[in-house]
Amino acid sequence: MSLPITAKMVAELRARTGAGMMDCKAALQEAEGDMDRAVEILRRKGMAKADKRSDRSASQGLVVIEAASSGRAAAMIELNCETDFVAKNDDFILLARDLAKHALQHAPEGNHPGSAIEGQPFRGGTVGEAVKEISGKTGEAMALKRVARFHIAEGTVGHYLHHNAQSGALVELAGLRGDAVTHLGRELALHITSTDPLGVSEADIAPALLATERRIAEEQVAQEGKPENIRAKIVDGKLRKFVAERTLLGQVFVKDDSKSVADLVKEVAKQVGGPLTVTRLARFKVGEG
Repeated sequence: MSLPITAKMVAELRARTGAGMMDCKAALQEAEGDMDRAVEILRRKGMAKADKRSDRSASQGLVVIEAASSGRAAAMIELNCETDFVAKNDDFILLARDLAKHALQHAPEGNHPGSAIEGQPFRGGTVGEAVKEISGKTGEAMALKRVARFHIAEGTVGHYLHHNAQSGALVELAGLRGDAVTHLGRELALHITSTDPLGVSEADIAPALLATERRIAEEQVAQEGKPENIRAKIVDGKLRKFVAERTLLGQVFVKDDSKSVADLVKEVAKQVGGPLTVTRLARFKVGEG
C-alpha cells in the first residue's frame, strides 16, 4: 500500500536531491511514497542534482569568522561551492554566516575538517543536510571544508578576515588582556593571512619536513663544494633560515621589516606589563588546504 504524498515528504526529497518540487512530487507518486526509491528515480532521470554533482569540484566559496564579544573566543569556517556567482548568492552567504555562528558555540576546539560538525543539529536537521539543501537550491556542489574554533580563559583570540572573504586567520594569545593585546591579535592575524606560516614556532613543524629540508641543504652544500669542516654549520644555518621564514615568531613582521613577529610580541608584553605567549593559529584560504 502506497503512502499519501505530503508536502513534508516533497520538501525532504527536494532537500536530499535538489530536484524541483513538481519533479519530487511526481517521483514520490511513481515510487508510491518510498523515499529511497524516489531518489533513485530522480537520479535515473538526471534530476537528482546534489547526488549527480558529488564528483564536481567546489573550489570557490567564502571564509567567515564569528568572534565572541569577550575577545576570548572565535570561530572560522570555509564553505565551498563551484563558482564565484553562487558564492555571492544570498542563501549561500546566509548559510556561511550561520555556520560560523554555530561553530563558535558548538565546534570542537582546534582546527578540523568540516566533517567534524556535519552531524551536529542545525536548522532543524544537521549541518550536512543544510549544506546539501542549499546545494540543491543553487544547482552547485558544496562542501563545508574546514572549521576552526579557539577559546582561551586567560588571554585573547585575535582574528582577521580579508575584505573579499577569501582568506582569514585566528591567533590565540595567552596572558594579559587589554586594548594593546586586542590590537596585536588583529595585527598578527592579518600577518598570518598574508604570509601563511606553518605554525607558531619550530615545534609546530613536522619532523619529517625538517628532515627533508636538512637533506636538501646537505645536498646543496655538497654540490657547492664547501670544505667538509664547515658543511655542518652551513647546513644548520640554512635550516635556521627555513624555520625563521616559515614560522610565525621567526618571520619578519609584514607591516614593519625592521622587526620580527617575536620582537613585536615582546614589545606589547612589555607595554602591558606581563607575559604574552602566542599559543596557536589557524589560516584558511578558499581553495587551499
